[in-house]
Amino acid sequence: MIHSLFLINSSGDIFLEKHWKSVVSRSVCDYFFEAQERATEAENVPPVIPTPHHYLLSVYRHKIFFVAVIQTEVPPLFVIEFLHRVVDTFQDYFGVCSEPVIKDNVVVVYEVLEEMLDNGFPLATESNILKELIKPPTILRTVVNTITGSTITAEIQGVIDACVKLTGMPDLTLSFMNPRLLDDVSFHPCVRFKRWESERILSFIPPDGNFRLLSYHVSAQNLVAIPVYVKHNISFRDSSSLGRFEITVGPKQTMGKTIEGVTVTSQMPKGVLNMSLTPSQGTHTFDPVTKMLSWDVGKINPQKLPSLKGTMSLQAGASKPDENPTINLQFKIQQLAISGLKVNRLDMYGEKYKPFKGIKYMTKAGKFQVRT
Repeated sequence: MIHSLFLINSSGDIFLEKHWKSVVSRSVCDYFFEAQERATEAENVPPVIPTPHHYLLSVYRHKIFFVAVIQTEVPPLFVIEFLHRVVDTFQDYFGVCSEPVIKDNVVVVYEVLEEMLDNGFPLATESNILKELIKPPTILRTVVNTITGSTITAEIQGVIDACVKLTGMPDLTLSFMNPRLLDDVSFHPCVRFKRWESERILSFIPPDGNFRLLSYHVSAQNLVAIPVYVKHNISFRDSSSLGRFEITVGPKQTMGKTIEGVTVTSQMPKGVLNMSLTPSQGTHTFDPVTKMLSWDVGKINPQKLPSLKGTMSLQAGASKPDENPTINLQFKIQQLAISGLKVNRLDMYGEKYKPFKGIKYMTKAGKFQVRT
């Protein structure tokens, strides 16, 4: 029934999303944003918005839009009642239902939403039942969740590279499913900027060969979906010559695509003499001179998450390191643009022959760092 839930603030930023069945791209919210722009007041946004492939049902409370995505026709009041129950549950759990509070308790929020729906259908919606399953946040739990679940900074540097081998003087137009994502953009000189400004369509006569059509930057942290997570347990004990090292890598918001080419590196503290580790997959090395740990993971299988576990040998009598090491990741995901940008169509004018057209999406890690 309910596939996804998006929480949108009054500025039009998606600050939380939850998917129960298949992952629905946040670009579906473009239809909601268009309706929001047409409405004079937030309360005037239509509660039901039909799109070519989905229905968007929403409620507006506490300056937050709760937008549910469904694919089949269901009684609208049934979904709207569920959304109100979600808001009431958050208010009961946290005392206040607001964007800062939801962000501060994001781990509990996801746990509650997971219990409230089972495969898209309401399961446990009563607060007293939910509180038996998931304890409300305490000061200790809030501190732990803040340490393990927060994103400090995230941004996307995206490009569209073109390879054109066409005869004559073809005139091309390229349109996107969600052009509103492209705010901070730099274009190739061949692009007609005025048409982009007025219609959000790229119109250009391309040069021959390889060239960069445009580059773009997404810096709003709430628009950056993190595709990988790292669970870690790295501990050093006072007056002990051994330490514990354990990390697990898993996929997150990858639209079902495989994460491949995964490598993990970590600069260990000077006091670490050696490491005795066992990987569940891939190979690892530790250089006792440079103190650099490298783990070549390969592909991530969601059914059997890769892990690296073992012990660290520490300098005898040395004090406990001041801080834990950071973990650096490299990876790539084929046929996925993590920004959510999607091409709608590419048309050619001015020539009569039919060209071959193809598109390839790719996500690559830039500087992906996890603090432990």
